[in-house]
Amino acid sequence: MALDASSNRLYVATRTPALVQAYDTTTGKRVAELPIGADPDDLFFDSEQRQLYAVCGQGVVDVVRQGDSDRLELAERVQTAPGARTGLFVPRLSTLFVAVPARAGAPAQIRAYTIR
Repeated sequence: MALDASSNRLYVATRTPALVQAYDTTTGKRVAELPIGADPDDLFFDSEQRQLYAVCGQGVVDVVRQGDSDRLELAERVQTAPGARTGLFVPRLSTLFVAVPARAGAPAQIRAYTIR
């Protein structure tokens, strides 16, 4: 989950089906939803860019733009690695860190994605 307190929106990533859902925190009603990559685990709201980062085990980070408080759109899909579903967004660095698990003889990694 990720919270945008300034717009009274709570965002929830679901796995089956894989969606980002937006809820109005004043009424509790779902106001928007958007399909995202499979196996989402971490979801972050970037208040400066007005967008969400959904880290998905499918091997992608979906960047979801908040068009307005009740409209979501997929802005970008960034390839990571299969099984990479754990992340950390550091707003002060404008960077999303994604943990890539060890697979097929390759060592585990931490990848850094700079937000533009």
